[in-house]
Amino acid sequence: MLEKVLEEALKKGGDFAEIYIEEKQSSNVFCEDDRIEKVNSGREKGAGIRVVREGKTAYVYTSDLSEEGLLKAAAVARHSSVAGSGACPIALMPKKPAFDLSCKRLPDSVSFDEKIEHVLAANKSARNVGDEIRQVTVAVGDLHKKVIIANSDGDMAEDERTRIRLTVSAVASRDGIIQTGYESAGGVCGWELLEEVAFEDMAEKAARLAVNMLSARPAPAGRMPVVMSSEAGGTMVHEACGHGLEADLVQKGLSVYRDKLGERVAADGVSVIDDATLEGKYGTFRFDDEGNCGQHTVLIDNGVLERYMYDRLTAAKDGRDSTGNGRRESYRDKPIPRMSNTFIASGRDDPEAIISSTPSGLLVKKMGGGQVNTTNGDFVFDVQEAYIIEDGEVKYPVRGATLTGNGPRVLNSIDMIGNDLGFSIGVCGKDGQGVPVSDAQPTIRIKELTVGGTAPASGPAKRKIRRI
Repeated sequence: MLEKVLEEALKKGGDFAEIYIEEKQSSNVFCEDDRIEKVNSGREKGAGIRVVREGKTAYVYTSDLSEEGLLKAAAVARHSSVAGSGACPIALMPKKPAFDLSCKRLPDSVSFDEKIEHVLAANKSARNVGDEIRQVTVAVGDLHKKVIIANSDGDMAEDERTRIRLTVSAVASRDGIIQTGYESAGGVCGWELLEEVAFEDMAEKAARLAVNMLSARPAPAGRMPVVMSSEAGGTMVHEACGHGLEADLVQKGLSVYRDKLGERVAADGVSVIDDATLEGKYGTFRFDDEGNCGQHTVLIDNGVLERYMYDRLTAAKDGRDSTGNGRRESYRDKPIPRMSNTFIASGRDDPEAIISSTPSGLLVKKMGGGQVNTTNGDFVFDVQEAYIIEDGEVKYPVRGATLTGNGPRVLNSIDMIGNDLGFSIGVCGKDGQGVPVSDAQPTIRIKELTVGGTAPASGPAKRKIRRI
């Protein structure tokens, strides 16, 4: 039937046709104000069909997975194509994944009662931190998805994907000051994740962060050294670097890394990798959403830009092979180049030695939200947890800090790289689509970065104060 649908899609002579079929089941439990506010689950299925001719794409989706429904969708897609000689017979060959994924407890094997029990225990753990905790939000979610991807080149890939997500947010208040703490965990796995992640401890950590930040001093403002702990995750590399290495933005002239292949774009020792094959990570997959095998892709190697992240169409435009980064949110969306698990590779420096060798500066342990201009690489990020470094020692916490800089300049300003690596998870948004990703970095030191705050900087940085 898939062969028949693809042949129907190419009857008017397109260059390439593809069908993506998806069936997924998801569930969520949400707790707020000391009670379970929401419990939901759902099933969804559908198919997306695209026809490509001379680089232009027609995309049609349907929830009717009968042969008649798929043929009708293929006929609609083919109408966008210029008349041609028609399709040749298509013979599909199944592809085998390069690695397997482990899942011991599938979502449908875990009852809502058990999920609710874990959520309420985490909520209690956070609230037990103290009376200054004003609000706690706890959420868990799971997704199990089956996909089939077939195309007119004869490739067919079948895959199953399971993801689990745990999040806790706590709000603390004292004397009109409000601070938040946030923790999350997740992976491509089953509910055995709860055997690896202590959910109650995670909730307590989020609440203690919120309370501790109430006593923090206002952050200084100025240019100063910044040590970013591996605990901060890879928000910086994902936003300030990763998106600029996605081939569609490069080809549209919306990336600061355009025309930089083979050039030095980062300091010696800095390597940036996108790896969809990491076991258990939130952005891991055996096949991307075009049926290409997930890959380990070195983007920047020891400071030199080696390659971009490609899907099928952007790779064809540059005369290259896909890097397995074609991803889509659902069958309603066409694939575009997206990150998977993106990180700065570990170095050789001891994280404690990085701090002790820094006379003064800012230690960032947790990042907040931010904005990035991929065209020029400029960014601004909020900092959720930070500490002042004086004489090589971590002295006291500060709040209200922001980091302002330029992605390529930051990569070139890294002068120490730790031998650790810390991951964070998230849903990356682009072109109206969200896909699960993880990102990471070791502890790194940036020689100088603009810190925005409300207190004057101490020491030499006073002469360079720039208020934001």
